[in-house]
Amino acid sequence: MSAVVEFGDHLAIAPEVREALASGVPVVALESTIISHGFPYPTNVECALEAERVARAAGAVPATIAIIGGTLTVGLSGDQIEHLASAGPAGVEKASRRDLAVLVARGADGATTVAGTMAVAAMAGIRVFATGGIGGAHRGAAASFDISADLLELARTEVAVVCAGAKSVLDLGLTLEVLETHGVPVLGYRTDEFPAFYTRTSGHGVDARFETAEEIADVLRARHELKLGGGTVIANPIPKEYEIETELLGRWIDEALAEADAIGVHGKEVTPFLLARLHELSVGVTAEANKQLVYSNVALAAAIAKAL
Repeated sequence: MSAVVEFGDHLAIAPEVREALASGVPVVALESTIISHGFPYPTNVECALEAERVARAAGAVPATIAIIGGTLTVGLSGDQIEHLASAGPAGVEKASRRDLAVLVARGADGATTVAGTMAVAAMAGIRVFATGGIGGAHRGAAASFDISADLLELARTEVAVVCAGAKSVLDLGLTLEVLETHGVPVLGYRTDEFPAFYTRTSGHGVDARFETAEEIADVLRARHELKLGGGTVIANPIPKEYEIETELLGRWIDEALAEADAIGVHGKEVTPFLLARLHELSVGVTAEANKQLVYSNVALAAAIAKAL
């Protein structure tokens, strides 16, 4: 990818991405937390580069987003991806919306979460974003109010998020209630159920089902023309061949949750801890499933961006 050229005081857009946006070529935003916090090195590099390759193969320009040296960077170079991957959680902060200004002011590096990526994508004019799964309401959130900033970002920022639902370690019913309260539509791609990341079903429905990327693009276009504001969740179930059996996954999750509680893991550290333990407990099965659902989401996001 081309070197990044500064655009404004704090936002830098890679020339390839900037030119694509100016000429109407489809662009898909990609997050960077999955690079620094999602997988161990060098698997994280391989996953990031493969996600970009999938986007290109599907006819879209990938725009991986992160904070590099205090600059909101849209379209990372290979060296920048390598830097985030090798530095890992110890060297790179997770960056949600609330963290962006702090990291910019400090000249620091940050790996953007769903909320952080959405915010920066909107600044750059990118309308479609592919991730693994969105954050949500944690179990017990009715008492703890532990609800991901991703949901509030979806309420305010007009970016469509293609995901494999939300992770099954969350309270999916409450997650969907929060989205409904904030007027965020949840569209199912060839599914009537909201997927639960590693599994294709959750027992919870979506707001509407669509069979093609073009139909979804029509909804996004209508929302924009009606000036409704806010984002859209596009739920794309994990490819069937990589789905994990629900009962087995449940046992792994229960064990990981018990361990997190026993050692006092809480707040924003819970999800990365659980994912890491699931990777260990499953002997890599969940890691492979995670990669494959990301690639599937990137391909669908590229198709929707093309249709727009």
